[in-house]
Amino acid sequence: MRKVLFGVIITLLVLFTYKYCDNDDDQIVLEQQSAAIQEQLKNVGKLVVTEGHFSEIFDYKNSKEIFGDFFTSEKKALVVVNAEVSIGYDLEQIQYEIDDSNKVLRITTIPEPEVSINPDIEYYDVQDGLFNPFEAEDYNNIKDKVKMDLEIKIANSKMKSNARNRLISELSKFYVLTNSLGWTLQYQENQITSMDDFKILKY
Repeated sequence: MRKVLFGVIITLLVLFTYKYCDNDDDQIVLEQQSAAIQEQLKNVGKLVVTEGHFSEIFDYKNSKEIFGDFFTSEKKALVVVNAEVSIGYDLEQIQYEIDDSNKVLRITTIPEPEVSINPDIEYYDVQDGLFNPFEAEDYNNIKDKVKMDLEIKIANSKMKSNARNRLISELSKFYVLTNSLGWTLQYQENQITSMDDFKILKY
């Protein structure tokens, strides 16, 4: 009887030790996976940028009435604009949560695109009116017009869609990693089951 009892105790000890060690191994693997995901997030923490160049030429004119309708003084200039434009996403601003227990990487916030416009404006054939000279306000008006025109051109170009495609390419790396580790990737409350899911999400 004692031998049987002793055998049962030994068996229980072996099973307990095995289970403890097995759980410990699982915890180590989980921690390693979590560290690998955090490292990947850190590696893509850079600005994804699409760049473009725009040029335009336009005439600037401004008329000023002198003594009512009796006399008009006009000033004008030929304006040449060459602008470097970039659109990017600062991926260091991505906010995320790692749920170790459920093996879920949840991206909660993706930053808005950053648009940078750097125009080089040159003025030619600047002509002052007799009583209507060029002033600081004219140059400010020209800069405002240039910025407005460039924003329209950017909106009508493929730059924003190209920038978004580059963003999707970077985000897809998270899916590849989590999928290979047996984890689940979510954007907010939406589960990502394929790389195509990124294309239909709104962000």
